[in-house]
Amino acid sequence: MVFDIDMIKKVYAALPGKVEATRNMLGRPLTLAEKILYAHLYAPTTTPYERGKSYVEFAPDRVAMQDATAQMALLQFMTCGRDKVAVPSTVHCDHLIQAKVGATEDLAIAIDTNKEVYDFLSSISDKYGIGFWKPGAGIIHQVVLENYAFPGGMMIGTDSHTPNAGGLGMVAIGVGGADAVDVMAGLPWELKMPKLIGVKLTGKMSGWTSAKDVILKVAGILTVKGGTGAIVEYFGEGADSLSATGKGTICNMGAEIGATCSVFAYDSKMADYLKGTSRAEVAALADTVKEHLRPDAEVYADPAKYYDQLIEINLDELEPHVNGPFTPDLAWPISKFAQAIKENNWPEKLEVALIGSCTNSSYEDISRSASLAKQAIDKQLDMKSEFTITPGSELVRYTIERDGLLATFDKVGGVVLANACGPCIGQWARHIDDPNRKNSIITSFNRNFAKRNDGLASTHAFVASPEIVTALAIAGDLTFNPLTDKLKNKNGEEVMLDEPTGFELPTKGFAVEDAGYQAPAEDGKGVQVIVSPTSDRLQLLEPFAAWEGTDLKGLKLLIKAKGKCTTDHISMAGPWLKYRGHLDNISNNMLIGAVNAFNDKTDTVKNALTSEYGAVPATMRAYKAAGFGAVVVGDENYGEGSSREHAAMEPRHLGVRAILVKSFARIHETNLKKQGMLGLTFANKEDYEKIQEDDTIDITGLTTFAPGKPLAVVLHHKDGSSEEFSVNHTYNEQQIEWFKAGGALNVIRAEAAKKA
Repeated sequence: MVFDIDMIKKVYAALPGKVEATRNMLGRPLTLAEKILYAHLYAPTTTPYERGKSYVEFAPDRVAMQDATAQMALLQFMTCGRDKVAVPSTVHCDHLIQAKVGATEDLAIAIDTNKEVYDFLSSISDKYGIGFWKPGAGIIHQVVLENYAFPGGMMIGTDSHTPNAGGLGMVAIGVGGADAVDVMAGLPWELKMPKLIGVKLTGKMSGWTSAKDVILKVAGILTVKGGTGAIVEYFGEGADSLSATGKGTICNMGAEIGATCSVFAYDSKMADYLKGTSRAEVAALADTVKEHLRPDAEVYADPAKYYDQLIEINLDELEPHVNGPFTPDLAWPISKFAQAIKENNWPEKLEVALIGSCTNSSYEDISRSASLAKQAIDKQLDMKSEFTITPGSELVRYTIERDGLLATFDKVGGVVLANACGPCIGQWARHIDDPNRKNSIITSFNRNFAKRNDGLASTHAFVASPEIVTALAIAGDLTFNPLTDKLKNKNGEEVMLDEPTGFELPTKGFAVEDAGYQAPAEDGKGVQVIVSPTSDRLQLLEPFAAWEGTDLKGLKLLIKAKGKCTTDHISMAGPWLKYRGHLDNISNNMLIGAVNAFNDKTDTVKNALTSEYGAVPATMRAYKAAGFGAVVVGDENYGEGSSREHAAMEPRHLGVRAILVKSFARIHETNLKKQGMLGLTFANKEDYEKIQEDDTIDITGLTTFAPGKPLAVVLHHKDGSSEEFSVNHTYNEQQIEWFKAGGALNVIRAEAAKKA
């Protein structure tokens, strides 16, 4: 079945005219990203938009939500006054399944434990015309790639790895739930026109190198914030040589460099994948407009002229990489990794190796990994590390079982987990003798922040391709280089692993008995969405209060966060996922992972009312009860990582009025604006040092709040002295209205009431 074929036909019918009009308006050839962006404007324009400066209103083709973020997004959507979503939308149940024993038992426990949430998501999807993918169906991004992504389309998703769909030539962008509400309500979706980073791929991969190594190298070049505010566009003969799922891997992990999204041009590999996943009709339609689904010829000829930054990578020379620990941009070619392990005194013994996740769970990934597991059997080698396999979807899982790949993993002691996110997002009941012992794991996932996978600060997590992960699992030693080193087998013989082999697509085609899809009701008006008033997992939302119309004075300093402060630090996942639909309960994890700059501890801040130290959420609740607002101060790239809007909603709910940092990650800054909060940056980053533990803070200039006009912060120190400095913001007129109204949702609700 081809989903939403009529919508796809409309996109392709209008594409040639829109591309030609854009080319004429700009007066020059176009990159692929520009073609897609200008073809998806909410309203036509006669004036070009400036990259990195102009705010633009877009009309995405579709919305995708995973179960953890869908709860809050749909709780917000319920208040909009619409009977049905305005664009095709889906919910995917993949985040709430904990990896503990194995797929069958873990899934059964999840369905029982999360019944209330799944019933809510199923019924609200039914009511509002949303496609529902049941628990066990697969990870959102793999399911989207298999069923919904199409070349030249535009989608938003409430998960930071939504860009995975760029593997099929789609501009797919991770957002917070409030942005999804805009699009589902038929309103324009706003984004600052992205800059463009071009990555020219030449040559062709071979041997141990995989598509994962492209993005691991790019992450090392650009760092975790080098792609912020930009779309990364891959092109060249090397790009065309990669499989569609390999392209998806690269686009998926582009989230780790802060990129708005990443995208590849339409080619025969994408057509093959569309046909292989029963969407030959989409491939045929794409073929009719193929020239508009690729950059113009002049862009290929002189790319430096059309991109804001250009990177070139020769796939003939690209080495396998391993990135980490603790950050996904610490990139090591495999030839230098062993030396890095020894020099940094990182634990050499590999305790657990994990393959799969939304980044690397395609048939190609699994088959290449299985070829190494088969070698271990044939060459009499034991798997020295624990080894887990996470299929990306039921379609992939059923097919690899049919083709004997799961049996191969079973023979080497591999544990197959449910078709879900699991350990990648902290949903992992890890078995370890001493949680404080320094240890190493390696995954084919995308993120490796401290505590990300197992909640343990002592775990050194590294990221690599499934092939390298599997080889290192066989060795049990991170200093092993499969390209050059030998292993001793059970017979005492020295053997080498051969290069991995695999298949881009199954030779016998994909197969599945029940993909896990539930279509919505034809008419949802009679469907009841039930949320128990006594539930500790679901809570109907109350509107946030509007701005009082004055400057904000007498604010308390809640925390001055030091160093990396991701959305995992602000609103942890793992066991907290169960409260994603209950704003008050999940707010008890607010900023508990952030490091306090004044004592280098987590979840321990000074209460200005009592002078005692306590947990961050409890301290903020005390301020709120006493009628005080507060300020959170942060470092560089504050809020990097997941798209979770809970990291913005929790501070808002508990009474934090402003977040003041050196710099923001894109999605988090937008989420703060959507919730009616102030997201501010130091005009002079050195002013971060002026913040003292006992400060009372004023924010002035709000009565004349305007785009491009700085605000001021006044610090009142404990010794009676004061100092003032300037702070910047990126709010436009619309976003200032959100602030004044108390949040974007209040504006949407008011507009819907006018039309009623």
